[in-house]
Amino acid sequence: MSDETAIAESKINYETRVLVVGSIIGALVGLAGAFLLIKNTERKGTELQVSAGEGVKLSLIIMALLRQVAEL
Repeated sequence: MSDETAIAESKINYETRVLVVGSIIGALVGLAGAFLLIKNTERKGTELQVSAGEGVKLSLIIMALLRQVAEL
């Protein structure tokens, strides 16, 4: 019985570590993307404007990327 408990605790620890590391990586990638977007608009000398169509395209790209990650 203690072996089953140890395996269950190990699985929970593994899942927690994966979620925390994935969250940190996601936050850093999002921050880098926002930084690049801001720098690009500053370089062009324009204001940031994202149309609804661009938002949908970006959402679809992100969903496709997440699907690829899920299939690893």
